[in-house]
Amino acid sequence: QVHLVESGGGSVQAGGSLRLSCAASGDTIRLNCMGWFRRAPGKEREVVATIYGGSVTYYGDSVKGRFTISQDNVKNTVHLQMSGLEPEDTAMYFCAAGRSLVRGYCLSPVLDYWGLGTQVTVSS
Repeated sequence: QVHLVESGGGSVQAGGSLRLSCAASGDTIRLNCMGWFRRAPGKEREVVATIYGGSVTYYGDSVKGRFTISQDNVKNTVHLQMSGLEPEDTAMYFCAAGRSLVRGYCLSPVLDYWGLGTQVTVSS
């Protein structure tokens, strides 16, 4: 079993920055995928960014060039550096982890573990 705990959410004005962190504990040795997803009120959950094997990254179109995902393998932690935040980025952000058999593929079907989420609110 794997336990994920997110931190770093909060309120910020448009154009500002936040850094989210997700600490994984438990049976982490089997994990090779970690990622961030978000759900805004009234919208479906969408992928923000994922990282495979600690290095292969994927970004959702809406955050490319503004967000950066990174992983600290020693601390079993994944970070999401968010810059140039926009009101449209307001959402609950969830960390997820799993094991993928396909290099670079870290989407929902292979993500078995999810955190409870951290709220990000961007005001205009």
